[in-house]
Order: sequence, then C-alpha cells, then structure tokens
Amino acid sequence: MNETLLNKLRLYQITTIFSVFFALAGFSYNVWRMEESELNNNIRTACFEILLELAALEQLIYSAHYDDNIIEGSPRKGWVKVGLISDLSLLTSSEINQKSEQLKQTWERHWTDMVANESAVTRIVESIDSVRNEVKLTLKTLE
Repeated sequence: MNETLLNKLRLYQITTIFSVFFALAGFSYNVWRMEESELNNNIRTACFEILLELAALEQLIYSAHYDDNIIEGSPRKGWVKVGLISDLSLLTSSEINQKSEQLKQTWERHWTDMVANESAVTRIVESIDSVRNEVKLTLKTLE
C-alpha cells in the first residue's frame, strides 16, 4: 500500500476511536444528569407533600386547642399525618428525616395535652416549624 493511503487509514481510525469515546462520554453524562434530575424531582415532590402535611397537622392542633373541635382536631388524624411526614422524610435528606423523627417524638409526648395545655401546643408547633425550615433549606439546595 502506498504511504498516503496508510496515513488516511490511520487518521480515519483515530477519528473513529475519538468519536466513539466522545459519544460514550456524552451518553454517560446524559444518563447521570437524568438520574440526578429524577432524584431531585423526587426529593422536591416529597418536600412539597411534607409541607402540605405539616400545614394540615398545624391546623389540626389549632382546631383541637383553640376551637375545642374534636372532629377536626382528632389525635388519630394527627397520628396519621405525623406518620406520613415521617415516611415521606425518608425520600428527602437525613436532616429532614432527623427533624421528622423529633416531631414524631414530640407529638408522642404531647398529643394528649394539646387540647388543654398551651405549652404542649407550643412544643409541637415548634417541632413542626423545625421540620418546615429544614424542608425549605433542602429545597433551596436542589439543582
């Protein structure tokens, strides 16, 4: 074979190798980015649901304490909301999960007193606010 043809063949092979390499690198980045976006989307959705449940729990507490409404302020509904918040927190960050577990413990200690005792309401609401603040911080860090 002549020298020119060999040079063209080498150039073609090098170009092909680099093309395959860049295609694989681009595909790998795209897959990683899609997985990262999906994870962020799941965290974001769970955070929004947690915020909704926190607001509903807070409303439940206020109904029980200030309105003496045992239907809207049912502790059983509160247990369900606290449990759901705890479950959803597993899909978010460890900080939110930790704050949610603290909320669960606070609820466990004070739910029986929330109708008559202002300090029990204050402690539960402070714990709700703690989770809410952690959720907001997490949402700000998502890309």
